Amino acid sequence: MNCNEAEKKIPSFLRDDLDSSRLEEFVEHIENCPECKEELSIQFLVVEGLERLEGGNNFNLQEELLMKLEDAEHRIGVHRMLWYILLCLEAAVVTAIIVALCVVFRM
Repeated sequence: MNCNEAEKKIPSFLRDDLDSSRLEEFVEHIENCPECKEELSIQFLVVEGLERLEGGNNFNLQEELLMKLEDAEHRIGVHRMLWYILLCLEAAVVTAIIVALCVVFRM
């Protein structure tokens, strides 16, 4: 993902509207690109800051942005784990089918 694509995805990230693969690409780019991370921080501060000011709540937006990025990384990890589990289950099914075919054709 390049910087233009990442910057276009910032609003979707802030709304939690990125699918797993896009989320992973976005987070990886943000972690490795200080300019895009700064743009994410600015947009997050503007969007969330305005909402909080209207509500009169106290807040630490930098901490909340870090938590949002950590949550995204956690979701990516869960998605990967589920994908690996699915692959293992598919392998087990294929193995069971091969064993069953071997048993049937030996008779």
